[in-house]
Amino acid sequence: MPATNYAIIVAGGSGTRMKSAMPKQFLPLNGRPLMFYTLEAFYSSKAQPKLIVVMHPDFHEHWAELCNEHQFTLPHALVAGGSTRFHSVKNGFDTIKDTNAVIAVHDAVRPLTSADVIDNAYEYASQHGNAVVAVKSRDSVRRVKDGISTALIRDEIYLVQTPQTFIYKQLQEAYQQPYNDGFTDDASVVEAAGYKINLVEGNDTNIKITFPDDIAIAELLLSKKPSL
Repeated sequence: MPATNYAIIVAGGSGTRMKSAMPKQFLPLNGRPLMFYTLEAFYSSKAQPKLIVVMHPDFHEHWAELCNEHQFTLPHALVAGGSTRFHSVKNGFDTIKDTNAVIAVHDAVRPLTSADVIDNAYEYASQHGNAVVAVKSRDSVRRVKDGISTALIRDEIYLVQTPQTFIYKQLQEAYQQPYNDGFTDDASVVEAAGYKINLVEGNDTNIKITFPDDIAIAELLLSKKPSL
């Protein structure tokens, strides 16, 4: 049977590093909540996944108000988030009953992901089990341990992004594990379940909105690439 694609959009940010009372996924980007762009990127891709937004229940009503205000009617399911990213993703995954599914997990605050990156991740994951988007480091990298800094080989360093895309079986086994603090992203959870992680090429415009200056950068990138 052909696989059905899904995308779990994780929208659990608190806005602390943005110095904002409002979680950053709701902040305006060119006058619209930035998460609109995230959902539209997946919806307009060739993969056309079914969209699942995982969000703290305290913000469900606010999200509904934003969708109504901006006449945002793109179809998506809304699921209550958990206490950590691990638990939020698990909540989203538990709503998927199709064991043939290929499932991307994506940060709500990465609104500039290109359709090519999304489609490539789904295709690669469907053939190889998983696909984690990453880019090579442009900068020299040093590791500090016990107060001693050590140079690392730059060509061996990759900066991991999202989407991180997996076949159903891998996520199912991964999220049956008990939570631990070593789970930094979905790839680390799946890797702990015994699976090899495959990196696929991302791009440098797939930025994560984390600090106030990132909004201005994203608006500039949108102005140069209106199709995003």
